[in-house]
Amino acid sequence: MTILPLALLWAAAWWALSLSAWLAVALSLLNAGFLVRLFAIQHDCGHGAFFNSRKANDWTGRCLGVLTLTPYAVWRRSHSIHHSTAGHLERRGIGDVHTMTVREYKSASARARLGYRIYRHPLVMLGLFPTLLFWGQNRFPGSLNAGWQFWASAMGTNAVLALLIGIFVSLIGIEAMLLVYLPTTIAAATIGVWLFYVQHQFEDTSWDAGEDWQLHEAALHGSSHYDLPPVLRWMTANIGIHHVHHLHSRIPFYRLPDVLRDHPQLAGTARITLRESIACLRLKLWDETGRKLVSFADAAAIRT
Repeated sequence: MTILPLALLWAAAWWALSLSAWLAVALSLLNAGFLVRLFAIQHDCGHGAFFNSRKANDWTGRCLGVLTLTPYAVWRRSHSIHHSTAGHLERRGIGDVHTMTVREYKSASARARLGYRIYRHPLVMLGLFPTLLFWGQNRFPGSLNAGWQFWASAMGTNAVLALLIGIFVSLIGIEAMLLVYLPTTIAAATIGVWLFYVQHQFEDTSWDAGEDWQLHEAALHGSSHYDLPPVLRWMTANIGIHHVHHLHSRIPFYRLPDVLRDHPQLAGTARITLRESIACLRLKLWDETGRKLVSFADAAAIRT
């Protein structure tokens, strides 16, 4: 069960407001882990992996999308594009972390380089960006331009979200909204962006162009195995086993550890530990010659 402890912790945080605002915020931040797990379940629904029934997957995904601030149909479409284009240099731009090559960066204007540096700065990537993404960008269909169903998904999610927030504020007040609900969603958004970042932004990832790009090669070597401690594995619903997920997205999250057990050679492929993952923050540009992600400092010494 994930929704029950989420609701109980929110109730505990609301009760804690009468004792200490700091305690309420602390409980709300702890609750972010359960919201991340719900997003991972919504993610599996989008792949048709959580239930055997497509209808059950879709309606569960739509309902969870209200809690995770993520319109289900919009996200499912952009995430499908991500799976079919991950690691393809000529098809960047939807469902990925914007990544420039060393050559592109060096040939860009000073303004473009500054904008890219700001975008890739940890305070923006993990500070400002997650809130803007989940509370702002997710309120609209974005760049899909694919028809009414995506507008219906976004506006329908927004309407239900607005209704629930209105009821929430009228019953327990704006203070609970700001100190209980908001911290949970912002912390969960930050964790979610970090997970997605580490899943593809690691030194030995894989990017190719044209006929050099191969779907299965990109899935296996362009996605990481983020080997987390057991508690974090549960909270993130095994999404760290991302290379296996990209190889076969219909495997439900609770079966991913079984794949590593049955195919132990996959356990060491693109493996990153929690401690090692921090170093990924310094990697900003794809070096096409060295075939690895590098820092701005390392890129300065590369001749293009």
